[in-house]
Amino acid sequence: MDILWGLLTLPYAPVRGLTSLAKVIGREAESQQHNPVNVRRELEELDRAAAAGEITTAERDREHQQVLDRLTPPAPGAGPSGDTTGTGRRSPAGRRRRVDRRADRDRG
Repeated sequence: MDILWGLLTLPYAPVRGLTSLAKVIGREAESQQHNPVNVRRELEELDRAAAAGEITTAERDREHQQVLDRLTPPAPGAGPSGDTTGTGRRSPAGRRRRVDRRADRDRG
């Protein structure tokens, strides 16, 4: 039976191989995105760009928060984007509080 199944599905072998390759690439991209070394490098690049005047402090803070949001899993029951408002978007007030707390911590 396995031999017959293998012969019947032989034309689909390239598709199965491509699907397997896409899964491997997806897993590797996911691990690179959450790798602490890469996250730290991104944060340092943002700080360097802000110090050089290439981006504003507000832009740096916004980008910092986006990088840090990748590290934290969404709240249970939240949508795929981490939505806690039920509107499909993250609450801007919650994001603002996190940025404000970080700014207070950096100042003091």
